[in-house]
Amino acid sequence: MPDYAWPTADDRNLIGKRISRLDSPDKVSGRAKYNYDYHPSGPMLFGKVLRSPYPKAKILSVDTTAAEKMPGVEAVEVIQKIGGTVQWAGDEIAAVAAIDEGTAEEAIRAINVKYQPLAYLVSDAEPPAGSAEAPGPMTEDDVWDAIDNQMPERQFLEYLQEHGVSFHPGEDLLKEFKGDGASDAILDSLRKAQYHEPSGSGTRSPYQKAAATTQGDPDKAFTQAGVVSEGLYGTSVITHCCLEPHGSTAEWPDKDHLFVHISTQNVSGVPSQMAEPLGVPAANIRVHQDHIGGGFGSKFSADRWDITAAKLSRKAGGRPVRIMLERDAELKVAGARPSAYARVKVAASKNGSIIGWQSQSWGTGGPGGGGSPPIPYVFSIPNQRKEHTAIRNNIGPARAWRAPNHPQAAVITMGALDDLAAKLKMDPMDLWLKNLSLTGPRQKVYEDEFGVASELMSWKQKWRPRGQNISGNLARGLGVSLHTWGGRGHASQCDVSIHPDGSVDVKIGTQDIGTGTRTTIAIVAAETLGLPIEAIKLYIGDTQYPPSGASGGSTTPGGVSSSTRRATVEAREALFAKVAPALNATPEQLECKDKTVRVKSDSGRSLSWKEACSKIGAVPMTARGKNPDKEHPPDLTNSGVGGVQMADVEVDMETGIVRVRKMVAVQDCGLIIDLKTAESSCYGALTMGISYALFEEKVMDQATGTMLNANMEFYRLAGYNDIPELVVHMMTGKGYDERGVIGLGEPPVISPGAAISNAVANAIGVRVSYLPLTPDRVLGALGQKAGA
Repeated sequence: MPDYAWPTADDRNLIGKRISRLDSPDKVSGRAKYNYDYHPSGPMLFGKVLRSPYPKAKILSVDTTAAEKMPGVEAVEVIQKIGGTVQWAGDEIAAVAAIDEGTAEEAIRAINVKYQPLAYLVSDAEPPAGSAEAPGPMTEDDVWDAIDNQMPERQFLEYLQEHGVSFHPGEDLLKEFKGDGASDAILDSLRKAQYHEPSGSGTRSPYQKAAATTQGDPDKAFTQAGVVSEGLYGTSVITHCCLEPHGSTAEWPDKDHLFVHISTQNVSGVPSQMAEPLGVPAANIRVHQDHIGGGFGSKFSADRWDITAAKLSRKAGGRPVRIMLERDAELKVAGARPSAYARVKVAASKNGSIIGWQSQSWGTGGPGGGGSPPIPYVFSIPNQRKEHTAIRNNIGPARAWRAPNHPQAAVITMGALDDLAAKLKMDPMDLWLKNLSLTGPRQKVYEDEFGVASELMSWKQKWRPRGQNISGNLARGLGVSLHTWGGRGHASQCDVSIHPDGSVDVKIGTQDIGTGTRTTIAIVAAETLGLPIEAIKLYIGDTQYPPSGASGGSTTPGGVSSSTRRATVEAREALFAKVAPALNATPEQLECKDKTVRVKSDSGRSLSWKEACSKIGAVPMTARGKNPDKEHPPDLTNSGVGGVQMADVEVDMETGIVRVRKMVAVQDCGLIIDLKTAESSCYGALTMGISYALFEEKVMDQATGTMLNANMEFYRLAGYNDIPELVVHMMTGKGYDERGVIGLGEPPVISPGAAISNAVANAIGVRVSYLPLTPDRVLGALGQKAGA
């Protein structure tokens, strides 16, 4: 059997080196093509969406007559079900396709919609005592709302399985659900769902008990504790704010086939998502994407506006229809990271051994409520009592945001432990190190990383107890956090073809979401074949190529590198079989090195790469590789990483302005394919972390239920002047490389908020409870400290 294992360190010419991204020249020169850059050969129509002005309302009627009669309007589509309920301001009601944007905008203003406004909630403030209710069975209206508001399928299925329904879903009703976009999996789950009698009250609380667990004996732990620390911690709702907004251009080359250019993290998965609502086989839908301007977890699925663009195109005779979200819609409706807050008590012995945790947490992810953050985070504290309340409100839908729930959990947990360290009068790093046995299998990784991070930050030289590093109105402080993530490679298939002229093609239906996926694939193929990277012709971003999983959960590097390695090894072995007779050797005796095929024991017996490929014959050789593939061991990817981050901040105690002076990130991710892109991923994560720590927040108007800062002026992101010295160190070599390739997109974005929050507390001597650490919140905390 061929040897699919990763080459050893001595045999690597490309893997693990610092190699610039293949797409860099196209991006810096403007040649890279994004969704907006697609211009079909024929005339294109422009789609616009009419959105609800109300955060919650019943749709009584939709009259599109005037819009349909307008010159230049080619198609109109009603999106929402009459009688249905919109759950947030900006929800899609209807759409038009017209010959230009101005006509389309005028047409949606001509659509007459009658609403019945309903009571709404857009706050995620702490729930009133006793307000949370246990989750109950889904009503028919609940199911309609879940479908219309695109509840994540996994969440939908889990809820049905656990709580059942309070109505009888007959086949006619199930057909209606399917027509509204319900998947076959949801329909099957509805058929099997346990029936419960409807409850007497028709009013449901927006506060839902989501979790309540007890582990060990927390009462005893707190009674016997030498020190108990209490605090309030949390992080607000933020949006993904993709610089390239969501959207697509859809066209029908014929009545049975759809071609879609879409901004997506899931090229191979989009056809199956669009097939059911459009009534065509997934095999008849082609998806293409060259580049994407940000997704961060919000672009896994074909959205309602993408389905609508395809429906408008079909009504318009197949002409291309483009719907791309405007900036305000992007911020309002294209997803958000849920909030999470908690009141926490932590118990420890006098020497700093953590023995108890108690938390009452809450948060929102919009109408679905959202899940519970994994607290206490990383540290498995032996005695725990936890309660979580999910707030179902009308702020708009939640979507995955780099490392779902982990940044929130880090802010809560690391903040609570940092406050505990202050009460113990301990250096927080010493507290972390003392309790690393609670971190489980990655204890040794964290120990190594703390040593590196401490040296890079000069922690022991710089750290001072809280509030004791103040000069004039400026306070300096240090903070620390640690984190974990999975990152096992997803399912992926890859075709590698070697041609008689020596050219090499690699085809894989993945996407490069800006992380360097193209470069990773090319490095693996070139390393395996002993060729320079520029010898590899790479084809990605199209459903015409072998399927590969969505880019999320840090799963892409392990998935595509593994399938590419197996396909390239198979193609190489087939080439060896053709070349061996010419070198008077067996295939097992050959290797590819330095653009040659040669005998391992006698490098003088060799052929140039082109000479070797000329032995193939007239037909190229193509091999397919897969991940996972238990029939072709070893496993080339793995799961489970750890990281440590430290922040050095300066706080102006008169203005409340926080400036980050330096950040250090120490991270492991198994075998690194490209050290330069790995480091770059960490730099980007630190930048994003500074942004959500100091600036980002989705601000809702309680009076109108609408988002107040749905623009780039008031939805603030970190700018060039906000980015300090960033120091990144990747853990490589023995103990790391042999684990295989593990993804890196999520881990380094988890800890910045927690580390910066702890650094601010260290600087000013008091905790600022919530992120972002805006000047008003900093000054408020200082005021409370002064009045204490």
